[in-house]
Amino acid sequence: MKTIVLGGGCFWCLDPIFTMTEGITDVVVGYAGGGDKNPSYREVCGGRTGHAEVVKLTYNPNIVSLKKILEIFFTVHDPTTLNQQGADVGTQYRSIILYQDKDDMILANQIIDQLNESGAYENPIVTEVVPLQEFYPAEDYHQDYFANNPEQSYCQLVIAPKVEKFKRVFDNE
Repeated sequence: MKTIVLGGGCFWCLDPIFTMTEGITDVVVGYAGGGDKNPSYREVCGGRTGHAEVVKLTYNPNIVSLKKILEIFFTVHDPTTLNQQGADVGTQYRSIILYQDKDDMILANQIIDQLNESGAYENPIVTEVVPLQEFYPAEDYHQDYFANNPEQSYCQLVIAPKVEKFKRVFDNE
């Protein structure tokens, strides 16, 4: 098993997508990339800690490759907007890949270079690729938020369309 930590806006949006991805055995939403130890949701959302909202993915590389995980990641969020995903604005919503080994860093940078060179996006990708220092799980009520709150307006208006896009693009693979 391997792990990778990804941030692409609100962690509630990435959680259900990667939970549905074959080969990913565990998805934990949390915080990474900042300086404070054991930050709370309120502190992270206030932009005072430097952390991003992220998902920590544990996956079986014999079933799903990191390349496929990053392909999904770059499809379901906008990696060209600095510190923003839709109406969510602030450094806590930045696009970020936090790796644990050099091979993962190299692959992430290669994919970003390929996407930029291909013109896949109108603007250049601003995703940070940095080593993981520490991951802090978010409070329990954030885990599986979409599954536990499907009728909540944010889930219906923001998360559900991302889940549908994921299904549309990756369901036939």
